[in-house]
Amino acid sequence: MKAIIIDDEPKARKLLLSLIEEYCPEITNVNQAEDLETGSTLIKETQPDLVFLDIEMPKYSGLQILEFFNDEEVNFQIIFITAYNQYAIDAFKLSAVDYLLKPVDITELQQAIKKAIDLKSQNNLTNNLAELRRSFQKMSHSKIALDVPRGIIFINHQDVMYLEADGMYTTFFLKDGTKELICKPLKHFVEQMDASGLFYKPHRSYYINLNAIKEFNKKEGGHLIMENDKLVPISRDKREEFFGLVKEIF
Repeated sequence: MKAIIIDDEPKARKLLLSLIEEYCPEITNVNQAEDLETGSTLIKETQPDLVFLDIEMPKYSGLQILEFFNDEEVNFQIIFITAYNQYAIDAFKLSAVDYLLKPVDITELQQAIKKAIDLKSQNNLTNNLAELRRSFQKMSHSKIALDVPRGIIFINHQDVMYLEADGMYTTFFLKDGTKELICKPLKHFVEQMDASGLFYKPHRSYYINLNAIKEFNKKEGGHLIMENDKLVPISRDKREEFFGLVKEIF
């Protein structure tokens, strides 16, 4: 079998490579890439049987790998390599995918490779990866993945009250009273969450859950009061649009 390791951490790639070389004789050739773009190009060039894929990487998450391929081009099995907690791992426990927690356990590595070999022998990769694509798409319409220092958290759109911009940072205010500061601009999340239909951008610094609005107040030019009593301004050029949206939805 041929394999590719895609991970932005050189030490992680080196460790996994040494484990494969010592304990996994089924894999006879291993290439490496430090990011998803380079890795996707390498996949197309070398046609590996198996891709060991880190999830959290710069620019593109490992979860976006299928965006780089057409259905007919996908002929490899994916094994995610991740440091995420178990509750996040459950999101990736799909028919098309296996996963390994960092630091990688030798036995689990061998079992994951065996699973990949079995799938290949069943000639079922296309169906499995198609299912994986559908699962990712379905998840992206109902949840948002947030990179935080402890790993990654998946939050239901409906559990978000509003987002507040602060330069290149965005704070998620959740309905349970907690908040998460994320090192990405508000625009990034507006593009991801717009398809849900739950959210609206009344001001350049805010993106709100329409179901979390408690009141509209005309004072001081008009503002919204959210369920946590936060005052969110409405830009002058957005007021007519906002009221039209309210009439349409409610």
